[in-house]
Amino acid sequence: MKLPNGYGSVTKLSGNRRKPYLARVTLGWVINEETGKAVQNRVPIGTFKTKKDALQALAEYGANPYDIQNDNMTLAELYERWTAAYFPTLESDSSSRTIIAAWRYCHAIQGMRVKDLRARHIKGIMEDGYVIQNRGKDAGAKVPASPGTKSRIKSMFNLMLDYAMEYDLVSKNYARTFELSNDIIKEKEDAKRGHINFNDSEMEALWNTVGNIKFADWLLIQCYMGWRPQEMGLLELKDVDLEKWCITGGMKTEAGKHRTVPIHTRIRDLVKRNYDEAVSLGSDRLFNDPEAAKGGMRITYDKYAGRFNKVVAALHLRSEHRPHDPRTTFITMAKKAGVDEYVVKRLAGHKITDVTEAVYTIRDIEWLRAEIEKMP
Repeated sequence: MKLPNGYGSVTKLSGNRRKPYLARVTLGWVINEETGKAVQNRVPIGTFKTKKDALQALAEYGANPYDIQNDNMTLAELYERWTAAYFPTLESDSSSRTIIAAWRYCHAIQGMRVKDLRARHIKGIMEDGYVIQNRGKDAGAKVPASPGTKSRIKSMFNLMLDYAMEYDLVSKNYARTFELSNDIIKEKEDAKRGHINFNDSEMEALWNTVGNIKFADWLLIQCYMGWRPQEMGLLELKDVDLEKWCITGGMKTEAGKHRTVPIHTRIRDLVKRNYDEAVSLGSDRLFNDPEAAKGGMRITYDKYAGRFNKVVAALHLRSEHRPHDPRTTFITMAKKAGVDEYVVKRLAGHKITDVTEAVYTIRDIEWLRAEIEKMP
């Protein structure tokens, strides 16, 4: 039976195939580069076991035409489209790095069609996904997803498939058809712990090794200024005032952005040393590592965390320490020294809800400095 013009065609492919019937539709005309003539643009919509199935596919396409290119879109292609739209809306690079890190665990399904993705595939990646360690003594080893990474994989698919639904690339978001299992939630909670201060002996160890253990000075600066790890890497030379001895920076919240923190007298030499090194390197950032193996000398959260861990290991400090702990140490030392509570909040970038303090109290840099110098 001859099909109507423009309806499409069904062709039986040669050889012994499981699905020998190829269904194609005509999508306009294209110019043949060799002959210069216009020819029909015949696009496959799939192969089928029987001619009846192929004809049925043509009929369904005719009744409800869809974008065939989007129909065959892979997860990798969707990820590229979604991140190109989503990443510019994020406030910090750390948020995009979190998504990129979660995506690395999904390599087993990145080539599959978006339309074929189901909840079982996402669950499978959360349970069995892995990355290959490419550095250190364990290079080449498989690293399974941690509880936190499993949760982030789920969140990533939630958002990515929301985007796919918005643009009619899928009809259902299978990532939102299930919740995290109780086992993953328990694993995640077990993996959590509160921040811990650097105790007196650990602080003494840091001071005693400045100049001998690389990056020990960074931890001390963080302990006396309260910057978040991400904020350390973003501090620019133009925001360092060596005459008034203060630094302006910050991120994350409205209270945390563009806050000015006095440089405690104990760490002025450490800040000046990093400033001079940055100038000699031609960098616009205060903290740099010219010997960084990848990504240039600028410091990201991951780079800072790696150097932080090396200092902790070299000085045999408590292995439970994490890059936010110097910030906790700063706040604790300040409160213990009797620094005004509102000054602590201002310097840490925490929101102040008291109207009198937040709106009507103007604390200049010298007032802030007088408070911070109470810290030993």
